[in-house]
Amino acid sequence: MEPTLTQKPAKAEIVKQAKAYVQALLEEKLPAQLVYHSPKHTATVAKEARALGEAAGLAEADQEALVLAAWFHDVGYIDTYDGHEFRSAELAGEWLSEQGYPPERVVLVQQLIKATHRDATRETELEQLLVDADMSNMGRDDFFANGELLRAEWEATLGKTYSNPDWAENQLAFLCAGKYYTKAARERYEEQLKDNVKEQRKQLKKTEKKKKKKDEEATGTFAEPKRGIETMFRTMYSNHMKLSDMADKKANMMISLNAVLMSLIITYFGAKLGSKTAALSNVGIIRNPIIAVPMGILLATALASVITAILCAQPDVTSFKWLKRSPQIATNRRVNLLFFGNFSKLSLDDFQHGMTEIMGQKDALYTNMVTDIYYLGDVLTKKYRLLRLSYTIFMVGLILTALSFGIALLYKA
Repeated sequence: MEPTLTQKPAKAEIVKQAKAYVQALLEEKLPAQLVYHSPKHTATVAKEARALGEAAGLAEADQEALVLAAWFHDVGYIDTYDGHEFRSAELAGEWLSEQGYPPERVVLVQQLIKATHRDATRETELEQLLVDADMSNMGRDDFFANGELLRAEWEATLGKTYSNPDWAENQLAFLCAGKYYTKAARERYEEQLKDNVKEQRKQLKKTEKKKKKKDEEATGTFAEPKRGIETMFRTMYSNHMKLSDMADKKANMMISLNAVLMSLIITYFGAKLGSKTAALSNVGIIRNPIIAVPMGILLATALASVITAILCAQPDVTSFKWLKRSPQIATNRRVNLLFFGNFSKLSLDDFQHGMTEIMGQKDALYTNMVTDIYYLGDVLTKKYRLLRLSYTIFMVGLILTALSFGIALLYKA
């Protein structure tokens, strides 16, 4: 008799029906970020489960239950990630019941699927065979490629990120802790598992060496200075010298300008006031005394501006009175033997001893160079503060002079 549409599929066909159903379900509903627990992974586990069952000599019914459980063991990922095994068992039970599969066999398939949970106890041979098939990845030559897929999946799904050394350590720990329950699985995967452990150890060593080399290139070492460090110090010294020279030139310009201005004002009024007759009859200040206000402001401005400019341009040498009492001159972070303001307080013997220490210890050399740059920057800060003050005084003084002169003209008119 030909089967009708209402008839249930024969037991020999149930595995093919399950394969088609699971593949369609995963293709349609499985989240795209699950690049490891993909339809390919499910098909591989089903294939390995069939091979292990045949190697173990399972009865036909048990072989069928094992392969069915393998096809359904990850379908729960369409709804949840953690604890997907229990959802997989539910979905498997629903579909198998709809197909008229015997209830006791449905329960067996569900028990096998639940056994793949990380905390489950695997007591029966079927449970152990399914878990071995699920973990067959450890003993296959595609372990490392699949590992990268799992790494990407965890990052996209769980937000777990690993550096290369961390991931290598994680994978090595996983391989070392992994085991196969059944004789069939050990015979099929154990040799490749050992090879994978060896290869993972090699990769971990290579990764650690690369990380160490990268860290050394990024930070450098005192034992072997890098060209980048030397370039940095050379550039910093050059920039400090240029800034110091610029400040001195600007200060000299203010000194010259204000000195000339003061000389003209004093010379003019000195010559006028030197003659009593001229002072009484011709000087504008006598005829219009208010004109003395802008002239006085201009003179005070020039005086204040030239004083601050002189303070900016004058040499500033830092020194330490306690330098001779320092027991470790070369390694003291506050002492700079490369600057004459410090070492001029030392005796020749102490200076030679300190320089010998610097030349013999790279960390002492860098300490002194850093200290030298620090005090150069401290001097520059003072210079530019005084220079800014000089220019500000000059600018404000000129404005006040112009305003007061205008007021004086209005008053005279």
